[in-house]
Amino acid sequence: MTFKTLTRALCLSLATLIPMTATLAQDVKERTIKFAFQNQKGHPQAEGAQKFADLVAQKSGRKITVRLFPGGTLGGDLQTVSALQGGTVEMTVLNAGILTAQVKEFAVFDFPFLFASPQEADAVTDGPFGKSLLAKLEEKNLIGLGYWDLGFRNLTNNRRPVAKVEDIAGLKIRVIQSPIYIDLFNALGANATPMPFPEVYTALEQKAIDGQENPETTIYASKFHEVQKYLTLTRHVYNPQALLVSKRLWDSLSADERRIFNEAAAEATRFQRELSRQQASVALENLRKAGMQVTELSAAELARFREKVKPVIDKHTQSVGADTVAALNAELAKVRR
Repeated sequence: MTFKTLTRALCLSLATLIPMTATLAQDVKERTIKFAFQNQKGHPQAEGAQKFADLVAQKSGRKITVRLFPGGTLGGDLQTVSALQGGTVEMTVLNAGILTAQVKEFAVFDFPFLFASPQEADAVTDGPFGKSLLAKLEEKNLIGLGYWDLGFRNLTNNRRPVAKVEDIAGLKIRVIQSPIYIDLFNALGANATPMPFPEVYTALEQKAIDGQENPETTIYASKFHEVQKYLTLTRHVYNPQALLVSKRLWDSLSADERRIFNEAAAEATRFQRELSRQQASVALENLRKAGMQVTELSAAELARFREKVKPVIDKHTQSVGADTVAALNAELAKVRR
């Protein structure tokens, strides 16, 4: 091929690419997206949301702005889910188990002592099982983009150290507004009290409740150590976080805009998980320094906790569906092999 022929071919290629580039630009509209969630700025959940917002801005040529609403400023999780379905809020990230009210199978992610490590949870949520649950949300006017990390939940209270199951008896513990959490803590002897997250600090401060349960990062970021004395590392539930988009917004997006959202979600998920797991140990050390008394359960005592909650797992296996639980356990067995 002569230089002249090569030059001509390159010009023709560029001429072909220019209309494509223009088409891509036309397929990304000026938009502002409201992204609401419960944790405060600085929390790994908020940092993940900021990363997502930055990536969407970058990939859209600054045409799409993702505006963050941290700290439950637009309401609790249930209110936010309803707002997504109605299209008044476009995005959220929340404990996957809260979606049980929409798709009953999500309750399996709140089964106590299910995952042994975050890596096990990643393998299950990123695999066929986790994707199949997200797919069920579309008929509920929600689109799932993936799963983030919140970590293992632990128990705090302001009345006494909890070193054995019996120590929980009578404690009034705030739990997520989900039936399995209510049954779990009632089975352990507590008085389970469902409550929206934004109300928890004030309820603890006013002693309307004795304690709550959350991962270390949430406990520290929410300053619960200011109103709680005792922390027990129960690690009773691992919380995958579902990253959601309103279907009303999704249906309005072009193919290029959807690609931007999916790519940003995948990159932000990797970032958020790593950050969350790094910050968990830092948060625990900060809680110790802040004066919280930390109790670690012995293996024998942990086994007693597991035994105590077996009836809860049996009960919710019936409501979720034995086939769903079996499918999850089969995925776990593959991961553990």
